[in-house]
Amino acid sequence: MDVRFVPAPSILPGGSVPPDAPPARFPGVAAALAARLARDPARPMITFYDDATGERVEFSTTTLDNWVAKTANLLGDTVGLAPGDAVGVDLPAHWTTCVILLAAWSAGLDVHVAVGPETPDGGPGGKGAEGAGPPATGAGGYTDAGTAPEELGVVFVSEDRLEIATGLGVDEIVALSLRPLGGRLRRPVPGVLDYAVEVPPHGDRYAAPPPPAGQAGLIRIAESAARRAGLGPDDRILTAAGPATAAGLLTGVLIPLVSGASVVLCRNLDSIEPAALARRADSERITAVDWSISGPLTEALPAGVRPIDPVDAHARPR
Repeated sequence: MDVRFVPAPSILPGGSVPPDAPPARFPGVAAALAARLARDPARPMITFYDDATGERVEFSTTTLDNWVAKTANLLGDTVGLAPGDAVGVDLPAHWTTCVILLAAWSAGLDVHVAVGPETPDGGPGGKGAEGAGPPATGAGGYTDAGTAPEELGVVFVSEDRLEIATGLGVDEIVALSLRPLGGRLRRPVPGVLDYAVEVPPHGDRYAAPPPPAGQAGLIRIAESAARRAGLGPDDRILTAAGPATAAGLLTGVLIPLVSGASVVLCRNLDSIEPAALARRADSERITAVDWSISGPLTEALPAGVRPIDPVDAHARPR
């Protein structure tokens, strides 16, 4: 199968920010995370469910920041990347995916995500199984033109897609088992770094470099989407979107970062019953849901849960 990497900003709806929207409050992702950490260190930022394994994990801002710092240090110290280098991400909806995106952005790296018909959780700008295709031009004027794999300094990939990644010709591959509790790879592969082995020894403090100019654009898009949807610190957002979609980048990572909201990220919802998801929404105090959750599942959610569309950046009454 072919794998195509596109710049993450090409997936985001750059045209959705009104001309009169205020400038971004933060120059980049690292500054936004630091502000969130100072304001809300103990509150949950990400709660993750995997309905294939029964896993549930929750990360406060402090714990998430520690993982981000360790991963950013891995990118610099072990992989040897510097600000401006490119990182490829070929991962599904998962808490480690959120960590890797935040770490790469914090390190001033250029993030590219794998897209295509075979990519988990949809394609560029798409709405999962139900949605439309990508925008013609994303944030910062990017298009969805693919990135040559050899331009990537490292690719993060799930273990079940390692065979695809090893044929790309990239300098470094970091593989993730995606098993509960951050388990190691089932079968180590020579020349491939195991995320679960490599990350823990790294320091949990990271001195971020100045962000590239384009990161302020990412923050501005997320702030605009959060503002129009009325999202704030009291919100808990339900999503199943992966990083190959605008919802995955916005709802799963950037909107919680800038708005103070938290996200409940679900993987492998295929077999869950609507009533079970409704119970989860009730116990997790869900207030909003994006379009990555299929219609039959959302119909059973509590009446107070409002649908949001992070691409159109508005909330619709339920």
